[in-house]
Order: sequence, then structure tokens, then C-alpha cells
Amino acid sequence: LRILLQYLFKIKELFIILLLLHFSFVNVQAQKKIHYSHKTSIAKAEAKKSIIKYGAASFYAKKFNGRETANGEIYSSAKYTAACNVLPLNTWIKVTNLRNDKIVIVKINDRLHPKNKRLVDLSRAAAQQLGYVSRGLTRVKVEVLENFQVGM
Repeated sequence: LRILLQYLFKIKELFIILLLLHFSFVNVQAQKKIHYSHKTSIAKAEAKKSIIKYGAASFYAKKFNGRETANGEIYSSAKYTAACNVLPLNTWIKVTNLRNDKIVIVKINDRLHPKNKRLVDLSRAAAQQLGYVSRGLTRVKVEVLENFQVGM
């Protein structure tokens, strides 16, 4: 009986060792897969290199009509322009209203007040195309358009 108990104890130890080896092997394989997928997502992101930002959009008040913008242009509520503090002046962006998926393409030609936390301030024409003039504010997705040219 004593020999049988020692034999069962040895089998139990071997079983535990086998289980530990199995789980450590599975863990290593899982880490390799995560590493692999991480590398491919980095490669895809580097291939894209498009800048996308999310935030709140408002639109210019009427009092700014006819005033000079940060890049020297005269603001008109009828043009498709925007003010933004986080992207360079003269950058063309595609703005998507996240409430209704309407899209407008505008040029950044002005800056917001430094304390303003909104992502963009659009001209009235752009805000009307996005369908949020009556609301005043909306959540938007902003995508930088590389090598964008205006069709004349």
C-alpha cells in the first residue's frame, strides 16, 4: 500500500509538471501571435500615415464675416473654410459629422482662441452642409487630405 501511494504521488508530480509545460508553451505561442499581429498593424499604420482626429465642431459667428484670418485671407461665411489649432494653416481636411455621416471638405485658414477646446470652427456654409447649424455643435471626424488640389 505504501509503495502504491508513492507511485501515485510520483504520477501526480509528473502530471503537474506536464500541465505547467503545456500552459507555458501555449502562453509562448499566444505571445508570438500577439507580437505578429502587432507588427502587421504597425506596418499598415505606417503605410497609411493619414492623420485622423475626433472632436467637437462649431461654426463662426456672423460678426467675423469680412475679417482677416490667420493666413491673411478675408473670411466669408459662404466659403468652405475652417479654424483649427492642431493642424497647419492651408491644410485641406475632410470633416465628417458623426451624427449623420454627412461630409464636407474645407481649407484651414484660421486659428481658434487658445482656450477653445473645440477641434474645428467651420464656416456657416460648411456647417449647413454638415447639417448642424440649428444645433450649434456636433461631434466630427477630421481627416487630413494629402496632396489635395481644388478643381477649377
